[in-house]
Amino acid sequence: MGRLDDKVAVITGSGRGIGREIALMMAQEGAKIVVNDLGGNTDGTGTGKIADDVVAEIQAAGGEAASNTDSVAEVAGGEALLQTALDAFGGMDILVNNAGILRDKSIFNMEESDWDTVIAVHLKGHYCCSRPFAKYVREHNRTGCRIINFSSVSGLYGNFGQANYGAAKAGIAGFSRVLALELAKYGCTVNTISPGALTRMTIPLRENRGEEVDDSDIEEGGPQHVAPICVWLAGEEAAGITSEIFHTGRGGVAIMQQPRVIKQFRKAAGMWTLDELDNIVPQLIDAKKANMESAEISGKSIEV
Repeated sequence: MGRLDDKVAVITGSGRGIGREIALMMAQEGAKIVVNDLGGNTDGTGTGKIADDVVAEIQAAGGEAASNTDSVAEVAGGEALLQTALDAFGGMDILVNNAGILRDKSIFNMEESDWDTVIAVHLKGHYCCSRPFAKYVREHNRTGCRIINFSSVSGLYGNFGQANYGAAKAGIAGFSRVLALELAKYGCTVNTISPGALTRMTIPLRENRGEEVDDSDIEEGGPQHVAPICVWLAGEEAAGITSEIFHTGRGGVAIMQQPRVIKQFRKAAGMWTLDELDNIVPQLIDAKKANMESAEISGKSIEV
């Protein structure tokens, strides 16, 4: 018996990297898989049939899978994903929004097309795939469903040269919090993954910094380390866990802070004066620093 027996999972961008590892592991746990991938390059150009290769791999291991090569950046593509699941397996229970591309440039050199394309695949892509699935969940009272979205520390922390990617990934975190509220009454959880893994998208970033990447690095920090928490969140054990951000990779799994007010001053009447803010704002900054220092301590790895 697998943890995902009789479940149908759609995983975008699952022809390679993190998505492929999630697809393979969910299939091992009994899920029927729709493998979605355009088969393009990391900048979003080109196409290929790599989704078919993953389908064949799952089938060779005794699992069930179907391929889909529609673009997640288009509303019709998201609707086609749901239809592929319905046609192949008669339903849909799990959506993993993993597909993504990179077009890294500083804001001084970033063209409109670099911005629009990255936002379309990541942020709009999450909308295009989530909306038809959410409507399906509501209209068919499909209980126990799961949506797993993918953010990044590039958006949650910030990263030089990735304004487009960071904006999209920060937006996905906000999108996920709202979606969790809207789908709660239907028993569908929505959680977010912030992955740390060496893939064809991230290896060049390290190499550009002059760092070498070898087979041992892939073994210790490859995309296979991201799959387990995704599979766990898709299972029955994760019922009731929603609107969270999990950071995972290189053997670690962590839960991340959500935006909260750390400290607040309030005047009894009137507007703040600039002289008063001279005194108040440094205290707010100090409170934030103390909060960060506390998080640094509690966030240190615990070996198990």
